[in-house]
Amino acid sequence: MDIQVQPTILFFDSGVGGFSVYREVKKLLPDYQYLYCFDNEYFPYSEKSEEEIIERTLKICQHLDQIYPLDLIVIACNTASTVALPSLRKYFSIPIVGTVPAIKPAAEKTITKHIGLLATKGTVKRKYLSDLVDKYAADCCVEKIGSTKLVELTERKLHGYPIDLDEIKSELVAWEKMEDLDCVVLGCTHFPLIKSELQQCLPQVTHFIDSGFAIAKRVEFLLRDVKVRSKNQIINQVFCIKPLLEGDGLRKLIYSLGFEMLNLLNI
Repeated sequence: MDIQVQPTILFFDSGVGGFSVYREVKKLLPDYQYLYCFDNEYFPYSEKSEEEIIERTLKICQHLDQIYPLDLIVIACNTASTVALPSLRKYFSIPIVGTVPAIKPAAEKTITKHIGLLATKGTVKRKYLSDLVDKYAADCCVEKIGSTKLVELTERKLHGYPIDLDEIKSELVAWEKMEDLDCVVLGCTHFPLIKSELQQCLPQVTHFIDSGFAIAKRVEFLLRDVKVRSKNQIINQVFCIKPLLEGDGLRKLIYSLGFEMLNLLNI
């Protein structure tokens, strides 16, 4: 009897923040085939030009699709999602799922109508985001913090290094005394991975909201009746662009998430 081959999904990010999205999708769809690629050579994308982000994202996704025929790509990076989705959708015929800051759910959940949006510098300055706020949270006061430092601290944590809570607090000092701030949108896929630290720094906030579960439901819907492109089973694996340092704690995390191999992608 032939084994039914499950769809292959690629998660792409500049770092390993996209693991927060992968976790939600894997929880909902445990038997699918998963690839994860992080462009650690160009991390963080929030400090790169739009042209560089589009070129890198498209090039790497194309390269992996040639090796492992993909059924869906998740751009598990808010910064890349704000600029690269049109180019990807033009090239690929498979579904491309981006990550959108959860402005709408936060606007529905807030009692005080005072929301915080925590994202990267690249995300907070783009018209894409202001359009989301205008559409879904026009009746709310939306505070914005764009932080590269928090992204870098999250990466440190996931690579197995200790992080200082005071460094996180210093990035959030503008919100420290906003007592009626009751919802914070985690507008970068890295930030759910430091949610416990953020809760300690902002105890007045009732809800920290990310888009991970919504993305998982979207992936489930898009692949419900998919005709799988490859008949080959593959192992779940992670790709990086630049070699990791010896003893990097990220390897342990990768295996704990259900991946069986870490590979260097020559591109």
